[in-house]
Amino acid sequence: MVVNYSKWDALELSDDSDIEVHPNVDKRSFIRAKQNQIHQQRFERRHQIDTLKYERIINDGLLQRIDKLLDSLQAHTQQAAAPGVNPDDFMMQALMDTTGDGDDDVPPKPPQGVHTQTEEPRYSVMMASLVDQVKKELGDNPKDWFQDYVNGVEGHKKKVEGLQVELNQKLAELEKEEGKKITSDSIHTGFSVSSVAKEKEIPKIATTSKPETVEVLNPGALKQDSLRRMDSAGQSSGAEADVDEPVQKTSKVLDDEDDDEHIEPTELGKAFAKIKMGDYKKCLQFISENHAVVAERETDGLLVQGFNAQMDGKPEMAKQCVHQALLLQYCRSLGRDGVGLFFKRITTSGHQAHKVFQEDVNTTYARIRSRCAELAKEKERNAKTTETEQIQLHAVDPNTSIQINIPSTSPTEEVEVKAREIFETFPPGLQRALESGELAKVNDILGKMSVEEAEEVVEKLGESGMLSVEQGVIDGTTEEGREKLKGLEETARAEKLAEEEAARNGRVEEIDVADIDE
Repeated sequence: MVVNYSKWDALELSDDSDIEVHPNVDKRSFIRAKQNQIHQQRFERRHQIDTLKYERIINDGLLQRIDKLLDSLQAHTQQAAAPGVNPDDFMMQALMDTTGDGDDDVPPKPPQGVHTQTEEPRYSVMMASLVDQVKKELGDNPKDWFQDYVNGVEGHKKKVEGLQVELNQKLAELEKEEGKKITSDSIHTGFSVSSVAKEKEIPKIATTSKPETVEVLNPGALKQDSLRRMDSAGQSSGAEADVDEPVQKTSKVLDDEDDDEHIEPTELGKAFAKIKMGDYKKCLQFISENHAVVAERETDGLLVQGFNAQMDGKPEMAKQCVHQALLLQYCRSLGRDGVGLFFKRITTSGHQAHKVFQEDVNTTYARIRSRCAELAKEKERNAKTTETEQIQLHAVDPNTSIQINIPSTSPTEEVEVKAREIFETFPPGLQRALESGELAKVNDILGKMSVEEAEEVVEKLGESGMLSVEQGVIDGTTEEGREKLKGLEETARAEKLAEEEAARNGRVEEIDVADIDE
């Protein structure tokens, strides 16, 4: 059997015992020097491979942004052909259109030991430097500045693509050289097999499933059929009649309410909103010292604050908040390195960037102002058209009074048993109002119900005998009687005025309790 030993040719040995050296050279020292040379070459080769791979990633990201810039220039060809267009402003606007968000603008971190001397600039800075190089190549008076800019950017794109080709070739050579020799780093597990004996599953005993039940606070309420109709607004009268009982909110409800809270800026955002509109020097200093203020939450919070200020009748404060919010939005989109350039552009007199920013501020504020005006008109219109319709209990004759009779808890007669059953069908809030014996509390509960349900309650009160009208006798010959008569007249006069006022604001239906009693 012939054995092929050629696979061992790839082994890289540094301490071959068969090596022959010069008699004047120490063999051990020569072997150590050979080891150090092999390790140094291997380290430099791997470091160069990591560097080329990282540079390839950076160049790919730069090529993507160059393509976006070319697409933006081609999309605005007609705008560039318009007379009076400033090439610098046009290119600045094209750069702003191709700039991504803050995270996308930052290049990936290099591997350990790669490009440790200098920090890698952002993509926006690279693109700005590329445009400046093209501008220098064109000179002061280009014939066709737009086409020259396009050709210049395409020329730089070809240079980067050429660098990518050379980089890939060099990387392929280094990786081929790295794979020629078998080292200790090349040792890896070829395959691994493991077997685990699983226990047999014990068959489950069939059990009868219990019906799903829902635990409620008041189980007796599920048996009640009456007073559960939904009114025109879609709300149950039983719940409305029991509003005086506080409802404990579950954690689920509290979490939902927390999610629906209005977005508000932090103290840092509120401090930035107080800077006078137009004081860009102070704004730049504030952002430089507190870069966290450019977060998206601060922008949204300031826009909400401006909306609330407009609703409260403070237009100057509203526009101030909108201006500062958009200022943070522009700074966040340009990245940390583009903030200084942005402020330099908008502070330059007559610059296109300042005009674009002010138009954005005015447009955003106009939308907020229009929306607030619509909401104010809608609120006023709803206030005028809203009608309240209630059922209230009043004695027709001033000399009579309505008495409330609660059925006994231990009835003996059939009439009392029926009256007690009707009483227990009422909601708890209505039961407590009846037990208090005060007609005003009963009217408050009836006012919270819909008209149909309140009529049903009054009808049941009359059938069960819980309401009765008692006649009062007033002696008009005595001083006390005359004072009572005077008080009744004033009461009747006040009730008449109240009814007239209610007729203007809404419609109130009154039920003659005396008719029910008869």
